[in-house]
Amino acid sequence: MSLSLKHAAERLGMGHRKLMQLMREKGLLDIHNLPANPEATKEFLVTRESRWCHPKAGMQYPRTTRLTDIGLPWLAKQLGIERPAPPAVADPREVA
Repeated sequence: MSLSLKHAAERLGMGHRKLMQLMREKGLLDIHNLPANPEATKEFLVTRESRWCHPKAGMQYPRTTRLTDIGLPWLAKQLGIERPAPPAVADPREVA
């Protein structure tokens, strides 16, 4: 399972354009927003290729970068983003 950069940005509390800019500045993405060093980051960043037919240009094969399940905490650490802990949930078994 993987997470789009848009959804990852939401979880990190920013917009996806800002996230991609920070990732490019850190050297994680190239100018096409694909992993700059895919061999080194393959556990965290993956590329998904899709295809669709454009009426005039023919078949199109766009590629997008996605985060793996363990990629979100890794990315937050790489960019120096503090992720707030989820709110504590009271245990219904505890009785006062």
